[in-house]
Amino acid sequence: MALDFDAIRRKLDRLSGNNKSRNVMWKPEEGKKSTVRLMSFKDNDGQPFKELMFYYNIPGQRGLLAPSQFGKRDPIQELIDKLRNEGTKESYEMAKKLYPKMRVYAPVIVRGEEDKGVQIWSFGKLVYQALLSLMMDEDYGDITDLKDGTDVTITCSKAPGQQWAKTEVLAKRKSSPLSTNKDQVKEWTENIPDLTSMFPVKSYDDLSNIVNSWLSEDEGTPEGTEWSTGTTTNTANTDTGTSSSSAIDDVFSDLI
Repeated sequence: MALDFDAIRRKLDRLSGNNKSRNVMWKPEEGKKSTVRLMSFKDNDGQPFKELMFYYNIPGQRGLLAPSQFGKRDPIQELIDKLRNEGTKESYEMAKKLYPKMRVYAPVIVRGEEDKGVQIWSFGKLVYQALLSLMMDEDYGDITDLKDGTDVTITCSKAPGQQWAKTEVLAKRKSSPLSTNKDQVKEWTENIPDLTSMFPVKSYDDLSNIVNSWLSEDEGTPEGTEWSTGTTTNTANTDTGTSSSSAIDDVFSDLI
């Protein structure tokens, strides 16, 4: 079998510290409007963006990629199933807190930051719905199209007295190419960051050790006592297509 030199080069970059995944993450700045061009991931079953499920409510862990979404054995999902089967109120509440949460990832070119190349934007369910709704609108269609796509304006704002900022997306009126430079387009499309290397799946044994360590520490906790470590809840306005950014966004920005 022929060697995959691209894969070898990526591995060498990681070992050498030349591939800093943190640098490719982009996050809208509160109080500022940003314009981005969303791109599509290749080989993604016809879907433009990638959905990943994470366990983030285990004390001491910032976020754990759920192996079950890839058809792999998953000790945390097994624990959830066991808790649900117990049928008590306490076990159900704990199982509910352990459920994985979805994060969505999209490659973007941030206008004004083209020199940084393709960056990765992570967002939640409501922003995801807003973007997919744009793509289903016949006035826009495939906003990620390289030639006839549409730039999107992103506004992140927080009203007085509001705890969390809201993210709103609005498509430009006119379509435009990703770039008028064909070489630039080729470079960007060939260098979309690899989420697999950014978010590796922990082994069954590693996840089992994490769960067992947590359960061992929690053995002395009275039944029904709150064990969560201050996780906050998202609030959203579904009528406006905006979403509230919670502590989850900060957690996921620190994951890599």
